[in-house]
Amino acid sequence: MSKEAVQSFINDNQARFSPDTVRSYKSSLTQFFNFCNKDLNDVKANDIRIWLGSMEEQGLKPRTVHVKLSALKSFYQYCREENLTKKNPTLTVDTPKKEDSLPYYLSKREVALLQELTRNDLRDRALVEALYTTGVRISELINIKLEDIKWDTRQIWIRKGKGNKERFVLFTHDCAVRLKAYLENRKVNSEYLFTNSRGGRWNRTLIEIRFQQFSETLGFKVRPHTMRHTFAAHLAEKNMPQSYIQELLGHVNINTTRIYTRLSEHARKKQYDRYNI
Repeated sequence: MSKEAVQSFINDNQARFSPDTVRSYKSSLTQFFNFCNKDLNDVKANDIRIWLGSMEEQGLKPRTVHVKLSALKSFYQYCREENLTKKNPTLTVDTPKKEDSLPYYLSKREVALLQELTRNDLRDRALVEALYTTGVRISELINIKLEDIKWDTRQIWIRKGKGNKERFVLFTHDCAVRLKAYLENRKVNSEYLFTNSRGGRWNRTLIEIRFQQFSETLGFKVRPHTMRHTFAAHLAEKNMPQSYIQELLGHVNINTTRIYTRLSEHARKKQYDRYNI
């Protein structure tokens, strides 16, 4: 019954959740019920605490554990509302405190090194520039269609961002040059900006593998989502108002955006310390 309930939960919330949330929640719930090996009606609060403890022993970060527990809490709340179970064992389970760490982002020098590394591959160079100058999520990037791009005003319409929110993002003149060079030279006809060899959307896993290869060559970590953090951090360093950054990133809550102000303050302190040793 647990497997069917999980699928029902996913199906009923498909429109409300982003693709990343669907994937994360489904994975977390499958992991829990495989670990617990009980029907959803037989699960007790202590079973959940044992699961959380096992993840901590494995060295998972508090943020990751928090996401997995959130999936379970949302699932049981849904099951109660749908009368699939009579109790909610998550109610007495405390949510682990998130670690207060700042997002990892690249320095301007590291961005330049990444741009130099990819300069001889038109697609890779366009990919790096698009992620860095728009701040889009990888799930948003692979869904961009050519008809979504306004070349004259250098804007891209993000049709379905996180939580199915739409917005416009901006891109630079240099990014436009890189994108046009890639499009003019690609051999595949497709409605998508970034495409696979058959004209469909480029696979996110392949993009993540490509960035892993960049990391190995450069000697520092860089992932697609790193470019989003870098985009926001560099705008914050230029003192762009938080509300503008929030709009460009597609954050619903400005508190999510405020962490980038802390990043810019952290960067200024490091610069101060460097010149005052």
